[in-house]
Amino acid sequence: MNASTSQLPAGTRTFTQRLSSTRRGARLARLLATEQLRTWPVPPTIAERAEGVIAELASNAALHARVPGRDFRLGLTLQEATGTLRIEVTDTRGEKLPALQPVPPPDRESGRGLLLVVALADRWGTEPHEPVGKTIWAELDSTTPPSGRA
Repeated sequence: MNASTSQLPAGTRTFTQRLSSTRRGARLARLLATEQLRTWPVPPTIAERAEGVIAELASNAALHARVPGRDFRLGLTLQEATGTLRIEVTDTRGEKLPALQPVPPPDRESGRGLLLVVALADRWGTEPHEPVGKTIWAELDSTTPPSGRA
C-alpha cells in the first residue's frame, strides 16, 4: 500500500492511495481520507460531507465495479484558493457506469448510494480512465451549500 501526499504550486494539496477492491479496502479508504482531511485546512462541514461521499464511492468501487485482482484508487485534491475539494475514485470497470435510479422502496437495503453522493456533493460525474476503467468524481465547495440542500 503506497500513500502519497504532495503539494503542488498555487495552494493545491493532493492525496492518492491504491486500495484493494474489498469491503475492507472501502472502509480503509474512508478512514485514510478522514485522517488526511484533518491535516488540511478543510472546514468540518466539508470533511463530514466528504466522508459520506468517499464511503459511497469506495463501497461502489469494491462491490459493484470489482475486478478480481485489481485495486481501486482514491484521490483527493484540495484547491486552497477556491476551497474546492475534489474526490476521485478510479476502478477498472469502464463499461459499468453509474446511473441514478429511482428511489428504492423503504424495505430495500441498497440502491441509495449515488443518491447520497448527489445530495452531499456540489457536482459529480464520470470520466474514462485510460487504458482501462473509469473515474467517478465529486466536488465539494466550502463556500456554497451542496445541491439539494437549503
